[in-house]
This record gives sequence, structure tokens and C-alpha cells, in this order.
Amino acid sequence: MSYWYPVEKELILASKSPRRTEVLELAGVPHIIHPSSVEEVSMEGSPEGIVMHWAQAKAADVAVKFSDHPVLGADTMVFRDGILMGKPQSTEQAFDMIRSLSGRWHTVYGGVSLIWQSRGTSFSFVEATRVKVRDLAEQEIRAYIATGEPMDKAGAYGIQGQGCVLVEKVEGCYFNVMGLPVSRFLQRFRESLT
Repeated sequence: MSYWYPVEKELILASKSPRRTEVLELAGVPHIIHPSSVEEVSMEGSPEGIVMHWAQAKAADVAVKFSDHPVLGADTMVFRDGILMGKPQSTEQAFDMIRSLSGRWHTVYGGVSLIWQSRGTSFSFVEATRVKVRDLAEQEIRAYIATGEPMDKAGAYGIQGQGCVLVEKVEGCYFNVMGLPVSRFLQRFRESLT
């Protein structure tokens, strides 16, 4: 049991993201992976509103099956110059995404939602982190895509993997870029129980 995790009940993670699992493991949070069956579709709205919607939908979907456990839903999106970037659907889309980020700042939005039905506890929030990608040559982008790493990540890069070589600067929560702003999540969880 982690000093920072405030309860005895295991957390249910409504996600199959290996990055979110990794962040929870780093923080010593005992958890069970039970991915949500919510099907994400494109939607209109602000980036904050979209990631909040999906985080809440995922948590609510799984919370009905685990009413006696805290259930965590999360969603991550990359936003640059009015364009929301989810996960690429092809290697060419991954190339276009990374090329559009090259030499520029973008914002990673993370939506977080916790529902613990039997305790009547719930909260949600959005974290925003600014990231600058260094200027990249076409062959660098192609080599990175060839690793396969970009294909299941919002914005087509993973800061915690080989994508770390693409990133020049981070302003804000690094773990939000990985998929879960864990420090703020645990702080809010503790506050919600008092």
C-alpha cells in the first residue's frame, strides 16, 4: 500500500493504457485494470470539455460493475493551433501529426474522473501541459514511426519512450503527458474523502 494512496480498496483503472498503469505503479497505487467498453467517437467542443466527457464516461461505465471500489477514468488529447489530435489511424497520419508538431509548442490535455459509488465520492478535473517538440528532419520522423511507438498514442508520440528524443521542453505536469497527472489525482482523492 502506498503512503500517498488514501484507502485500503484497490483502485479500478477503466483503461488498458500501459502508460497509466506504469504511472500508478510508480506511485505505488494498488490497482486492477478493467478497461471501459465506451467507444470513443469524434465530437465537437473545447479540448477541456472533450477529455472531461470521455474520462467521466469511462469511469461511469466501469463504476456500475465495481460500486464498492474507486474507479478511475482518464482521457488524453493533444491540441495544437485549434486542432485536436487523437491516436493516428495510419503511419501517414502519424507522420503528418508529428511533422505538424515539429519545432512548435502544443498542449496536452488530460481529463481525470473518479467515481466511488458506494461512498458517494466523485470528482473530475482537467490538467493541461505545454510541450515543445524540437525541429525534426523527415528521416527522424520516419525512423520514429518505424518503431511502432506512435500508433497508439495521442499526437503520435510517447514522451516516456523513444519519443523522448523529440521533446525539447515541458511546462507543467510530465506525467499528464504520459497519460495521468498522478500527483494532482492523488491529492484530489485525499481531499474528496475528508
